[in-house]
Amino acid sequence: MPDPFVLDGFLPYRVTVTAGRLSREFSRVYQERFGLSRAEWRVMAHLSQEAEVSVREIHARVDMDKSKVSRAATRLEEAGIVTKRISDHDRRLVVLALTEKGAAMMAELAEAAQSYHAELIKRLGAGAQDFLAGLDDLGRDRETQRHAGQRPPKDGQ
Repeated sequence: MPDPFVLDGFLPYRVTVTAGRLSREFSRVYQERFGLSRAEWRVMAHLSQEAEVSVREIHARVDMDKSKVSRAATRLEEAGIVTKRISDHDRRLVVLALTEKGAAMMAELAEAAQSYHAELIKRLGAGAQDFLAGLDDLGRDRETQRHAGQRPPKDGQ
């Protein structure tokens, strides 16, 4: 007879709960300092990585509904934090970029994010690098790899 299912031991559940807790911990920083929502923070963080990014790209990368990304972008535009324009390459896409004000805000937030990251690494202890490598492996899209002719790594690789 198989062992009974225990939700608290189910890895996807544990990762989701932990991710939510960590996200809420860090959200205090950007909410208290700048009044940003989680969606606004994610849009800004993504924009900090590239000069211009479409709403579609952000939606795909941050695993957030396209409508949430669009609403966050609109609020950030109204606050003078981002600019929005139609893409020169594809008229169907809205392209976002940080303004000078947004870049300055993001610089401060990036420092806070790096400090929080360092704190989390310290909390993980000696196994931090193995944990991060495991997250990388779990984050790979195995279905996409199969369709592209790649073989997903075997357990332990």
